[in-house]
Amino acid sequence: MIRNVLSIAGSDPSGGAGIQADLKAFSARGVYGMAALTALTAQNTQGVSGVHPVPPHFVADQINAIFADIRVDAVKIGMIANAAIASAVADILARHRDVPVVLDPVMIAKGGAALLAADAVDVLTTRLLPLATVITPNLPEAAALLHDAEATNREDMARQARALAALGPSAVLVKGGHLEGDESPDVLASGDHVAWFEAQRLPTKNTHGTGCTLSSAIAAEIAKGLPLPEAIAVGKAYLAAAVAAAGQLSVGSGHGPVQHFHALWATNKE
Repeated sequence: MIRNVLSIAGSDPSGGAGIQADLKAFSARGVYGMAALTALTAQNTQGVSGVHPVPPHFVADQINAIFADIRVDAVKIGMIANAAIASAVADILARHRDVPVVLDPVMIAKGGAALLAADAVDVLTTRLLPLATVITPNLPEAAALLHDAEATNREDMARQARALAALGPSAVLVKGGHLEGDESPDVLASGDHVAWFEAQRLPTKNTHGTGCTLSSAIAAEIAKGLPLPEAIAVGKAYLAAAVAAAGQLSVGSGHGPVQHFHALWATNKE
């Protein structure tokens, strides 16, 4: 049976991040993708120039329409935009606690633009985090959620992962892509257990949408029945290959997108 995964996130018209990246990752990982939009953005590979949030009641209408008709095997949450939207999403998902939720706390775009209003951080922390099967913050996002300094080493990463886990999610994956050095480790905290997922840093500027892509791949694998650690390992391997193949694409002059369909497209491999 092909699994159904719902993304609740913002739109990226350049196709590299947001809903567009989520749907590409879902398709590449073999699940049926659905999408409820929380915001429209004006952006390209060089940055975000505008954000237009969807009214919270209409975000809720989209999600309710899906749950009223379609079996949802997993939910991925990305850009929430503001506190009212975060509350609307939390109200609905609280009624569907049997559905696993992967929460990527999208707060800052690659170019530095804020994608989450300041008043939404508390709502995200108190209402959405406790509903999550796993949250997947990068280092700046983990620091912002904890009102802490950004981690600069593995010890700080593990400490912040455990601190975030104490806020209610079943598990926390803190991503180390912002660390200095040749490695890009991620750390998973769940209960008293901490596990590391290792990867070499790839020399490329084409990293637009990596967070969206990883969280969507994890959601797809969870929907297919993989335990969380295995879902993370598969998702991380998929993302690494997508980043490695990003040079096949020619999209924009800034941070280009990853190649979601690296395993499926036979062209442009030179």
